[in-house]
Amino acid sequence: MMIQWFPGHMAKAKRQMEESLKKVDSLVYVLDARAPFSCVNPEFDNLLANKPVLYVINKCDMVEQTDARAWEQYFIKKGQRVIATSGTTSRDAAKILSLLDEINKDKIERNAKKGVRYAVKAMVIGMPNTGKSTIINALCRGKRTVTGDKPGVTKGEQWVRLSSGVSLLDTPGTLSHSMKSEEVGLHLAFIGSVRDAVVDTTELSLALIGFFCRNYPNNLKNRYGVEAEGTELSILSEIAKKRGFVMKGGELDLDKAALAVIDDFRKLRLGKIALEKPDEI
Repeated sequence: MMIQWFPGHMAKAKRQMEESLKKVDSLVYVLDARAPFSCVNPEFDNLLANKPVLYVINKCDMVEQTDARAWEQYFIKKGQRVIATSGTTSRDAAKILSLLDEINKDKIERNAKKGVRYAVKAMVIGMPNTGKSTIINALCRGKRTVTGDKPGVTKGEQWVRLSSGVSLLDTPGTLSHSMKSEEVGLHLAFIGSVRDAVVDTTELSLALIGFFCRNYPNNLKNRYGVEAEGTELSILSEIAKKRGFVMKGGELDLDKAALAVIDDFRKLRLGKIALEKPDEI
């Protein structure tokens, strides 16, 4: 199942980001802890070329701590500044601001020598639905941007000035014109970075069931009372039976079962699941 989705507003957003790059000192790159590798957009490479970057691995409360730490160590070994967070704690917000000062240290010190207290300007970038606006709201200690659990909530660039003087430029979530691989596209669809309306949710659920069969078979059994054996379609059919998703005439409602599986994954009813691990890259 190959997934491609790049609406016109994303192309416009990317052009705006490139134009705004000269206005900022650094970048805050937000990744979803469930799929950090898939959330790295190759089309952002030119944005990263000449600016210091702070990687924020967000939604760490949705994976096991060991998986979050493994990804944090992965970026540290690559020489990157990184923090793993759930995006909402004041303690982590303070760490993010401290790290922003750290990656902009040279510019801050140059201005200090001139007697100027410099306020950092940073652009917040990332794939749709990774929690960029939630991170900014946590740094503001209150709602200043629009948030939501669907991709595409932030429609345009928004400047937010923090009490510390730091200014953040919130940008719309932007996908790549073409996915790095079929697996990357699926992972982004699983976590909701791709709109459900543009994918076949039944096919998507079959791919998700296949992932659980290979990696977390007991989670399927614990949630639905089904064995991770047979085809993905037979397992989805069994889930439909167990959950009572039956239409008039006795036909199984596979579409409803598919939506339930996807929702159960996103709501952690299937456990705290990391779709990717650094040692698998």
